[in-house]
Amino acid sequence: KMQQLKFALSLAQKAGKISSGDMGVEMSLRKNKVKLLIIAQNAAESTKKSLYSLAQNKSVPIYEIFSKDELGMMIGKAPRAALAILDKNFVVMVEKYMKK
Repeated sequence: KMQQLKFALSLAQKAGKISSGDMGVEMSLRKNKVKLLIIAQNAAESTKKSLYSLAQNKSVPIYEIFSKDELGMMIGKAPRAALAILDKNFVVMVEKYMKK
């Protein structure tokens, strides 16, 4: 499951369809660009709270899964508290692997 998810997320990253880090994700949420939000399980409580609030206001689906290290690794970057997927097609791919 993690390998397939990593593949989907790295493809989305290469395609420029991921916003990452709490600031980048927050900005994308405010601009109504986010189609799916993934928050690290070990993200700071304040980060989780603000991202959940924003995402719920915009009716964005949220998954709280993996660690900051794992999320960063999946997109070839330093640890990330959150990833926002900005494209419907990648959301379909990612959700398929999440549910397996």
